[in-house]
Amino acid sequence: MTKYKLAGIGNAVVDVISHADDSFLDLMGIEKGIMQLIERDRGEVLYGAMKERLQTPGGAVANTVAGVGALGLPTAFIGRVHDDSLGKFYAQSMQDSGTDFVNTPVAGGDLPTSRSMIFVSPDGERSMNTYLGISTELGPNDVPQDVAAGAEIMFLEGYLFDKDKGKEAFRQASRTTRAAGGISGIAISDPFCVDRHRPDFLDMIDNELDYVIGNEHEIKSLFETDDLEAALAKTAAMVPLMVCTRSGDGVTIIGRGERHDIPVDLVTPVDATGAGDQFAAGFIYGLATGRDLATCGRMGNLCAAEVISHIGPRPQIDMKREFVAAGLE
Repeated sequence: MTKYKLAGIGNAVVDVISHADDSFLDLMGIEKGIMQLIERDRGEVLYGAMKERLQTPGGAVANTVAGVGALGLPTAFIGRVHDDSLGKFYAQSMQDSGTDFVNTPVAGGDLPTSRSMIFVSPDGERSMNTYLGISTELGPNDVPQDVAAGAEIMFLEGYLFDKDKGKEAFRQASRTTRAAGGISGIAISDPFCVDRHRPDFLDMIDNELDYVIGNEHEIKSLFETDDLEAALAKTAAMVPLMVCTRSGDGVTIIGRGERHDIPVDLVTPVDATGAGDQFAAGFIYGLATGRDLATCGRMGNLCAAEVISHIGPRPQIDMKREFVAAGLE
C-alpha cells in the first residue's frame, strides 16, 4: 500500500552557509563555484572562518524530497547521521519540515554527521566545501523495506555511487519500489562522479531505472562527448524518461514519445545553491500529481527560480500559490 508519494536516498549533509567575497576565497584557498571534498580538519578551519552562519539540513536529494514535502505530498528520506548535535538537528529539522527521516541517528563510531561549508559570492556563485563523514557509509541495511515498497517514486543521489555499499542500497531500493508498482530514478549529481563510475551508472540507468535527471555536463559525461544532442539521444534510448537542465538555456525533457524544450526566465541569482535540487522537486511533484511533461518542466523551472532568489537551498514561499499564479494548478 502506498505510504509516500516520494522517497529519496542521499547524503544527509548539514549546510552551513555564509557570504564571502572573492578576496576571502583566495585567502582561504577556496576554488570558486565548485564543490570540493575536504577532510575533517579543513572543515573545522573553514567553519571557524565563517561569519553570520545559516545552518540548514541539506544534501541534494534531501533538498528535493523536502521541496516535494513542502508542496504537500507525503515524503520520506533515507540517510545516515551521527547521534551528535548536527545529526540530531538534521533529523529533527527534516521531521519539522514534513518529511519523515526514517533512520535513527547512529550512536558510537568515529565519523560525525556530514557538513558542507558554503560560501556565497556577491554574484550568487556558491563554493561548497564538503566533509562527508558518516553519510557515505549508507548501505542496504539502511533502506527500510516498507519505505521503499511504500513509495510511488524513488529518487537516488548519484554521489552515493562512490562506495559499493551505496550502489547496493540503490539497487535494493529501486528493485523494491519497482516490484511494488512504483518508479525509480536518479539525480546524476556530478560529472566527476560519473567519470569515476561510468560503467555502473550506465548499467543502472539501462537496467534499473525509469527516469534520469541531470544537467548538460553530467549527461555529456555519461558518454564522454561534447555533443549534447548525441548524449541526449543515447540517454533517452536507455531510460523511459530523461530530463536535462541547461542553466539559462532551459530544460530538455524526452519521454512518452515526446520531446519538450522549455525555456527559462533569466534571473540574477542571490544564491545558486539548490537550483537543480528544487527543479527536481517541482518536476517530480508534477509527475506525482499526474501532470503532462511540459507542465512538470515548468513547475521545476519555477521552483528553481524561487530558490536562487534567496540564501539557502529550500523554498521560502508557498510554491503551490506560484503554480496557481502561473496557471499550472
